[in-house]
Amino acid sequence: MPGKKNRGVLKIEDIITATCGKIIFSNSNIFTGISIDSRTIQEGELFIALKGEKFDGHDFLLEALRLGSGAIVKASPIELILGKTIICVEDTLKALQEIAHHMRLKRNIPVIGVTGSNGKTTTKELIASILSSAFRVLKNDGNLNNHIGLPLTLTKIMETDEVAVLEMGASNQGDIKELCEIALPDYGVLTNISPSHLEGFKDMETLRRTKLEILDNVNVVVVNADDPLLMEGVHASGFRGRVVRYGIQNEAEIYATDIRPHEKGFIFVLHIGKNDSIEVHPKILGRFNIYNILAAASVAHLFKIDLKDIKNAIESFASIPMRFEVKELKGIQVISDVYNANPASMEEAIKELIRLKKERAIAVLGDMLELGPYRDEAHRSLIRWMSGLPIDIIVAVGPLMSSAASEFSRKVYTFQNSIEAREKIKDICKEGDTILVKGSRGMSMERVLENVI
Repeated sequence: MPGKKNRGVLKIEDIITATCGKIIFSNSNIFTGISIDSRTIQEGELFIALKGEKFDGHDFLLEALRLGSGAIVKASPIELILGKTIICVEDTLKALQEIAHHMRLKRNIPVIGVTGSNGKTTTKELIASILSSAFRVLKNDGNLNNHIGLPLTLTKIMETDEVAVLEMGASNQGDIKELCEIALPDYGVLTNISPSHLEGFKDMETLRRTKLEILDNVNVVVVNADDPLLMEGVHASGFRGRVVRYGIQNEAEIYATDIRPHEKGFIFVLHIGKNDSIEVHPKILGRFNIYNILAAASVAHLFKIDLKDIKNAIESFASIPMRFEVKELKGIQVISDVYNANPASMEEAIKELIRLKKERAIAVLGDMLELGPYRDEAHRSLIRWMSGLPIDIIVAVGPLMSSAASEFSRKVYTFQNSIEAREKIKDICKEGDTILVKGSRGMSMERVLENVI
């Protein structure tokens, strides 16, 4: 459910109870929210001075306190600002997480944790959208899904919130376990397992074990029945809670049949169990999004949302910025899917490029990052696969994709970065083309289309 940035109210007694912090100076006893950014802090908020590898929030304390009502710090500042509350703790990041955990316990509502390699954000947004037809829902903004973003979300919980839907991301083993210890999810959603962030995980088995850490914390798990690696892991885990399966190919409680492509996506029949079904016409494109819709419908069924309300929410759901947006620009159809990329999501996006193409199909592909030792072969395998598809041109952006592009059997252009590609893309494309622009977030592939087409 959309809402203002400052959704919650934090009392100083809750902060001290959660963190065991020491009050250095007290003025405000109630705060409208928490901020970790001195540039965007709002009046009435409490600033937490986090320390990272390249920054220290303590350096911006005075700036933050010009608008904020107080701060949580590791060491008492030399200069105290009158009228501002200062709380001293041993570890400011841990304090943020402890406050979030305390607020979650204090407001004991159902929490849904969403994790997996692909589709987490879209699935989280779909779940929140459908549940909002019957409940007041708290969810992560954007993909604030890590050890900082998730607790920030929980600090915004209000007395009126009835359900929390939290995306949980992971870059290293133990990340999901840590997030679960903060949020204590009751329900888990596992979208899929595919190569992503392998620099942190080293291999697929470690990645799978990390995603499955959510099983140690939930009573019910919603799982993609068509993902064999995922299902194998769930069965082997010894999970004793309820398993709700969704899918298209394999046996599942929530499933889709009669899938028919049309100009704006796919129409299909949504089945809830053996007896209830309804035809849905989603606005979001991509066959892969059918899985995200099924995951969300599974959660909605657990929360006893009426099937017609599920249908209405699915059909009113629009695409998320930077994730598979289709635009018409000067006679060229552009598929912009620039938020992130890994081998599985690349393949799905390329399938949609082929499905949607009118005349020439052009794939503008940036490097897939964080694949560790798999990176070279992952790029080469992708390009070899594409050589057998009706794709006319590859525009390779970045050293990894450019090196692999030699595997392509037709026309290739290579550029070291998205800025270089932007300067030439208008000379490559022509009216009637369909182009896909996709790459990892670090490649800034959205720049390719800036003021060009």
